[in-house]
Amino acid sequence: MPELPEVETTRRGLALKLEGRRIERIEARRPDLRFPLPPDFAARIRGRRVEALDRRAKYILIRLEGGLVWLVHLGMSGRMVLRQGWPNEIGPHDHVLFGTDEGWAAVYNDPRRFGMMDLIEPADLPTHKLLAGLGPEPLDDAFSPAVLAAALKDRKTPMKAALLDQTLVAGLGNIYVCEALFRAGIDPRRPAGRVKPEKLAKLVPAIKAVLRQAVKAGGSSLRDYVQSDGELGYFQTRFRVYDREGQACVTCRRPVRRIVQSGRSTFYCGTCQR
Repeated sequence: MPELPEVETTRRGLALKLEGRRIERIEARRPDLRFPLPPDFAARIRGRRVEALDRRAKYILIRLEGGLVWLVHLGMSGRMVLRQGWPNEIGPHDHVLFGTDEGWAAVYNDPRRFGMMDLIEPADLPTHKLLAGLGPEPLDDAFSPAVLAAALKDRKTPMKAALLDQTLVAGLGNIYVCEALFRAGIDPRRPAGRVKPEKLAKLVPAIKAVLRQAVKAGGSSLRDYVQSDGELGYFQTRFRVYDREGQACVTCRRPVRRIVQSGRSTFYCGTCQR
């Protein structure tokens, strides 16, 4: 699943060609993705100018003229790719296409259809079912060791699982949690409420650093993900533990371990992470 760096990279690429442009053409080639598309979906978007593209957690918010917000989630396999001109060939998994008055087209492709789209009035954003319960953004200044410590207090959940809780901190996913915990030297199995303050003081900067580095690298391309220009991300070449089971730890040279937590693979170093 695209995580925060992949979504942020996609947002930035789309913003370059969409912000300030009017959507002149839009086609929804099926009535649903993971959920049904809103009634009159294409008609409500067509003709509006794109005022801004924002991100909240793993959601892209396309702010349209008149205040309407187009919410996009890429799901497990979704991608949004820009093309010069309307595509001559449309693939079976190209589900939503739209073009601007400047001649650029964006194609939403999603083989598994786990992505979703919605149209939201501005007043309804704070209470929208997908956004209302989200925790702080990890790259915001407001996300600090003190804030994280308060959220983790008395939690018995393993640290890895706690950080994947979107109500605790928004946008973190499996890859970058594994990488951040390694950098901070924290055992992913340790109960979250028992992680010492000095470890949390290392973890928050580690989270911010790994996310910023991943965004700069265009995200991680493991399966379906590509950037908005169709290029692969390359942060996967910089993984320190993720997907490196059995390989030598970059620090101590002991083999990287893999376990399963909450149905997901966790990669860590049993020597460096305590």
